[in-house]
Amino acid sequence: MHVAKKVRVAKNSGFTLIELLVVMAIIGILAVIAIGSFTSSQIKARDASRKNDLEQIGRALEIYYSDKDEYPDHSVDFEIIGCDVKPAICKWGAQWSDGSTTIYMAELPMDPTPGLFYHYLSDGVSYQLYARLGNDQDQSIPTDSGNPANYSIDCGSCGDSSCDCNYGVSSSNKTVGDGRTIVPD
Repeated sequence: MHVAKKVRVAKNSGFTLIELLVVMAIIGILAVIAIGSFTSSQIKARDASRKNDLEQIGRALEIYYSDKDEYPDHSVDFEIIGCDVKPAICKWGAQWSDGSTTIYMAELPMDPTPGLFYHYLSDGVSYQLYARLGNDQDQSIPTDSGNPANYSIDCGSCGDSSCDCNYGVSSSNKTVGDGRTIVPD
């Protein structure tokens, strides 16, 4: 007697082209969302760094003031004049000391974005420090009729155009906006 074996015909196992395209589309959408969130986080982190840098420079300027009874002057490139004995221009990214035993900052911070820089102004009695924040919706940025504004002070270049500073700190006897025209961005 001959027993007939059931022969199973194997179905095509795997994914159809439509299923693969749907999965790829979903992965693509998730990647775009993740990259957008990551970019936003990077901008906010750089802005937090800029705010902290200006606050730290401000503290060092107050120590300088308590030592010398005046704030250091600014150079034509809006850097601090007061390094070493001469006094020389303090370069962003270099040590700020008076040439003897006092080190005001081990390293004057630089803007974290290439092409942008901090802007320092002083008349010896007061100072103002400016930077360009990347997040135009930051609550620290001044507004003009509810829109983000800037101080009409050059903080470097943003691609093909110049970037005006939109954030600042100052000595307690002056405001960031003193003598500065705040204009829409």
